[in-house]
Amino acid sequence: MVFTGTIINTITVIVGASLGCILKRGLSEKSQTLCFQVIGLFNVALGVKMTMGMAFPLVVLISLLLGVLLGEWLRIDLSVEKFGEMLKKSFRMKNERFTDGFLSGFLMFCMGSMAIVGSMEEGFGRESDLLLTKSLMDLFSSFMLASALGVGVVFSSIGLFLFQGGITLVVGLIGSNVPEVVIADLTAVGGIALLALGFVLMDLFKMKVINFLPALIFCIVIHVILSYSSFV
Repeated sequence: MVFTGTIINTITVIVGASLGCILKRGLSEKSQTLCFQVIGLFNVALGVKMTMGMAFPLVVLISLLLGVLLGEWLRIDLSVEKFGEMLKKSFRMKNERFTDGFLSGFLMFCMGSMAIVGSMEEGFGRESDLLLTKSLMDLFSSFMLASALGVGVVFSSIGLFLFQGGITLVVGLIGSNVPEVVIADLTAVGGIALLALGFVLMDLFKMKVINFLPALIFCIVIHVILSYSSFV
């Protein structure tokens, strides 16, 4: 089991976001708003594409409902915000949107199909091609996001490393292939989360998108239950 793709991906996010922070200093407020809108539209487009291949829409819907309810009950958003504030104080950051950058970066880099499937492939001991391709994409995405939200995006690389590395570790320990229908529905759940993030970035509505995270776990659990029944 290797973490080559995740390590490189983490580095590219740090580099891209750092360059974006440097660029941010020369951007006007109007230009920063434009960056928000472009990034939001990109997330909406990517989210729509990811949802197109869902295998079992009802599983995706139930996973999202249960996941969001559990996320709200656990107050995941508050826990992550407190972690972001802790990092902000520890490194004496003065950026008012530090936590927004941290949360948005984590969601943008980790909710995509390439993050989930690529991490699984590394867990199976396969090539890291998918995560390496994602790394190149995230280099530009982190640059754009940090130019609008600042240094918090740099620190979102910590969440990326833990998320992708955790998937690789778990899959490596399980040591069995994951059915394509499970990956398809996990991708759809992540896609809907990205859709929500896109709308939030465009300030169309308010939602704690980080609370979608338990939906990924529910999606897996429901598919495991279905695999032992006559429905699949």
